[in-house]
Amino acid sequence: MRHVLSALVMNQPGVLAHISGMLASRAFNIDSLAVGETENAEFSRVTFVVNGDEKDLDQVRKQLEKLVTVVTVQDFSGGDFVERDL
Repeated sequence: MRHVLSALVMNQPGVLAHISGMLASRAFNIDSLAVGETENAEFSRVTFVVNGDEKDLDQVRKQLEKLVTVVTVQDFSGGDFVERDL
């Protein structure tokens, strides 16, 4: 199943490398990725699309939340949202 995950992260060098490394170590391929600053320049929003079942994605979300630089993680797959390609 396709999942759209969005993480609020600290705006620091290496954060994206930590996230992509964690996903790669669990054999998840990032299908799409977008990163941008938030209204508060101390934080960025990382939105990415991955494929996997609910159990695997729940584990990925929990592992992301354990990263020190990640503030929150949301899975938008089950709710209403607007999706656009860059």
